[in-house]
Amino acid sequence: MIARFFWELLSRMNRWLPRYSQDVDRLSTDRVAQILTAYRIFVTYRTLDARNRPTSPSRLWQLLGPGILFASTAIGVSHLVQSTRAGALAGWGLVWAVIAANVAKYPFFEFGSRYANATGTHLIAGYRRVGKVAAWGYLLVTIGTSFFVLGAVGIVTASFLDHLLGVSAWWGSNATPSVAVALFGLSVALLALGRFQALDGLIKAVAAVLLVSTVLAFGLAWHHTPLSAVPPTPAAFNPWQGAGLAFLIALMGWMPTAVDLSAWNSIWTLERIRQTGYHPPLRATLREFNVGYGISALLALLFLGLGALLLFAEGKSFPEGTVAFAAGFVDVYTEVLGGWSWWPVAAASFTAMLGTVVACLDGYSRSLAAAWEAVTEAQPSASGERGVLMGVAAGALLLILAFPSNITDLVDVATTLSFLVAPIIGGLNLYLVTRHVPEEARPSAALQGWAWAGLLFLVGFAVLYLAA
Repeated sequence: MIARFFWELLSRMNRWLPRYSQDVDRLSTDRVAQILTAYRIFVTYRTLDARNRPTSPSRLWQLLGPGILFASTAIGVSHLVQSTRAGALAGWGLVWAVIAANVAKYPFFEFGSRYANATGTHLIAGYRRVGKVAAWGYLLVTIGTSFFVLGAVGIVTASFLDHLLGVSAWWGSNATPSVAVALFGLSVALLALGRFQALDGLIKAVAAVLLVSTVLAFGLAWHHTPLSAVPPTPAAFNPWQGAGLAFLIALMGWMPTAVDLSAWNSIWTLERIRQTGYHPPLRATLREFNVGYGISALLALLFLGLGALLLFAEGKSFPEGTVAFAAGFVDVYTEVLGGWSWWPVAAASFTAMLGTVVACLDGYSRSLAAAWEAVTEAQPSASGERGVLMGVAAGALLLILAFPSNITDLVDVATTLSFLVAPIIGGLNLYLVTRHVPEEARPSAALQGWAWAGLLFLVGFAVLYLAA
């Protein structure tokens, strides 16, 4: 009540001030100073209140978006494929690796959201502030990875859709590449016409279906096989040498995703602000990102659990091959749980990959356009972004059509490159948020220490990979 009284009082003073200013010569100097001071306090309070008032349900809905997009980007290859495979190979033996990778990389992804909220620009513009070499480096790494990654996630998503709809069975031959063309065409049309609003709406729906179906599938697996029934990790599996080390690097290198994709967080944060017309306080932006990051980490553990409970405990091998992967993946689960579980498993698998392919198309097109603008100092252009979107989609489709069976071999080059540059990108992000944001928006000493520990983690495993 008291706060409301002062608010009304200051509001009235805001309306009265022009009348007072007309008769200022009849007021004492002290009285004028008092009125002007009250007015300044009112304007300042109103501005701060709009940015810092408690977040209402409608504000929470306005905030949701960038963090969920991040989760959808991360879930595809690293979760559905790598986490499930980790459970199938070692049972619970690689849980520590999934947790360690998520913990070590967290600060660098958080810095993307932090930088965008505090500065009103994305991380790629920040790289340009560091120097043209950094901006050019980011552009070249993104070009070097985009086609291969999009091709890999595109063919896997198309294979799940093909299996879900039975297109190849109806066609009488392998129709997955044709399904990929249709999938990319629809995704590009959605993003080109609807832009961020369409992407935001689709990803929220996909994330809801994915979360529910994955939790349901894990619950069914747990009911079928108790957690304690999973055998211990075989002594023959050694994650520190040979094939075990190669898989460990692949698992953690893209868990939850590549560090160079942290720039996407900053771009999506700015797009959400533009879309809603609401610039939230920093803590609200970080809270929304934490929700998405937490969902991503939880789903990584659930998919690992599915692999441990339904594959490792049952003595079944992980399905191999690009086109046959979807059918084998779903069929392995339904063999154990029963045919009635086909829809929950298929829905979880397809929605995971659909969210990834759409988010990656948007993220790569936006980041490539932003990087080109940074190095050439060109003005942002919506038509330019749409041109890049169509270009990366066309390049990925050419790879799919040229290598429909072994495109996952090509993506190894892209993931390895991203993994090796991760310490550099992480270091740049840490430098930007500790040097180029306002003092009040900089990360705490604890979070900076966390980031330095994460950098040591990334450097250590990069050296381990190169030495091996």
